[in-house]
Amino acid sequence: MPLSKPQHLELYYWMQLNRKLEDALTILFRQNKVVGGLYSSLGQEAISVGSAYALEKRDWMAPMIRNHGALLVKGFKPRDIAMQYMARKGSPTGGKEGTSHFGDLSDRHVVSPISMLGDLIPVMTGVGLAARYLGRDEVAMTWIGDGGSSTGAFHEGLNFAAVQRAPLVLILENNLWAYSTPTYLQAGLKDFADRAKAYGIPGVTIDGNDVLAVYEATRAAVERARRGDGPTLIETKSFRRKGHAQHDPANYVPDWMRKEWEAKDPILRFEKYLTDKKLWTEKEKNEILARIDRELKDELAAAEASPLPQPEEAALGVYCEGGCHEIRATWKRSPDEVKPPRHEVADWFVEHKPALLPTASVNGARSAKREKEPVAVAGNPGHGKKKPARKKK
Repeated sequence: MPLSKPQHLELYYWMQLNRKLEDALTILFRQNKVVGGLYSSLGQEAISVGSAYALEKRDWMAPMIRNHGALLVKGFKPRDIAMQYMARKGSPTGGKEGTSHFGDLSDRHVVSPISMLGDLIPVMTGVGLAARYLGRDEVAMTWIGDGGSSTGAFHEGLNFAAVQRAPLVLILENNLWAYSTPTYLQAGLKDFADRAKAYGIPGVTIDGNDVLAVYEATRAAVERARRGDGPTLIETKSFRRKGHAQHDPANYVPDWMRKEWEAKDPILRFEKYLTDKKLWTEKEKNEILARIDRELKDELAAAEASPLPQPEEAALGVYCEGGCHEIRATWKRSPDEVKPPRHEVADWFVEHKPALLPTASVNGARSAKREKEPVAVAGNPGHGKKKPARKKK
């Protein structure tokens, strides 16, 4: 189903909110108000927003450190993200963590990021399988970078998801650099979506700076997963226009590459699309931008007003006390329905069953061999018998 005009404008709102929030966080970082690192998604907003927008409220996601737009789409407020980076008491982790490692299992269905790259893939595969076992038509989605796709967890997790036909969507953000390592020095691939072929699942390569292309590809993958057809790997080609984090000036990136991708800015590109398709007026655009400015002003003021946690609070919430996890399993299907769907490899095994299993005659021969007298060994009767002497020539 094509997106409506309000949905198009909503995508624009989320991308601009993503960018303007990061601009504000950069200022806070330079004012020494951010605790820890700050990771920018400048130039990659279409990936976070377009993919998260394709999920339903019931679906699950596990963002990486740059997926601020996905967090916003899933219902977190700018103040949540700002308080988290400033380690304030009102943050989702109560000031215990200074970057984007937070989630919400009970309401928003967001699993916290894991610093060990690739580890979210088996985790989210498990989340998707759990939803299937409970009879809930929910899809799990996570992201990985081009560099993270070279980890063992990436391959193990994706293979497990493929074999189990898990309802998983994996977004591979190919932003051309794994920190300071270019893609051509880490893999002999032009398209990282080709990694999917090894596991017998679809691999799709799309323009990561086209928010509509990201949305449509993700939506198709989500629908496929919900049908029980298994995971999809979506490679989004884009470019990280800032360094790995605020401390990294990214001097390793050539100037021509920066200029080339600045001209492909996803927000400017979508603005042109909305204008060309007559999906908005200049007045509507200005209203959206004014709304974002108003909201950010209030959200950041609320974030800065939140106090730092008291030192003794560091020991609170370390252990589960009084039932901190209230998500209970509710079975809604029979065991037969929750088994992994059959696929062509399983069918091949069934067709070749007679050739793969031992035949009756082979079993009989094995039984006969077992009935033979055991060979005498040291200490057994007859072992000390002298061998017949050899005849001399």
